[in-house]
Amino acid sequence: MGTVSGWFGSQLARYLSAEVHQHGSAPPTRADRLLATLQPGDVLLVEGHSRFSTAIKYLTQSTWSHAALYVGSEALVGTGAPPGHCFVEADVSDGVRTVGAALFEAYHTRICRPVELRAEEITQVVGYVIARLGHQYDLRNVWDLARYLLPTPPVPQRFRRRMLSLGSGDPTRAICSTLIAQAFQSIRYPILPLVSTTSRDSPDCPACVEEILQLRHHSLFAPRDFDVSPYFAVVKPTLAQGFDFHSLQWQPGADEVGPVSTLASR
Repeated sequence: MGTVSGWFGSQLARYLSAEVHQHGSAPPTRADRLLATLQPGDVLLVEGHSRFSTAIKYLTQSTWSHAALYVGSEALVGTGAPPGHCFVEADVSDGVRTVGAALFEAYHTRICRPVELRAEEITQVVGYVIARLGHQYDLRNVWDLARYLLPTPPVPQRFRRRMLSLGSGDPTRAICSTLIAQAFQSIRYPILPLVSTTSRDSPDCPACVEEILQLRHHSLFAPRDFDVSPYFAVVKPTLAQGFDFHSLQWQPGADEVGPVSTLASR
């Protein structure tokens, strides 16, 4: 029974990972610009175009459907990764694997950078995901998400995030955001922690309170969480490499392009 279920899950994964025609919300960034900007430990968010991406974006009400961790090529020496591979990601069909920057060149992406990590902490985060190369994608999560591609009534906002926690819980399986969340939480770096307040119980300041952080369960993280996290900086390659709008070349004598013209050009 398990073999049959696994076969159907694999077939479903291939179906969901197939690309469908979609317009991205912003232009993609060239691979060379990404590589000139990225640092080990950076999280790359991706606006995917697959059926699976559509489900993720619907459930999270976000632009981002996928996340990959930039580890750099040097960290992958000795792992058997092909030359040029510098990311680790959890792919719905191939599981946890290495990929190169060229894979994301056709997509709208965003770099989210953790702040104030020491070199040894970055090494630990990178090592965490590399140690899980070969782990399989959580196909139970695929089954849970698949029904949202069917014409069903809209799901209330308050239920959407909880539906992302329906995976198997098997430690040898992962989804893209879960893997990266676990890597950062292994060094207790915050993403979107649960925050509570407690009295300091100090005679000098009886009204003072302090914040206590609690790690959110890794299965509850989605790609968008790295974007909205107050602890990750958004890094834009165009600005990071020196942007001067005075140097832009505009079409001479051109008026603004209206909605009709814009749609026609697509």
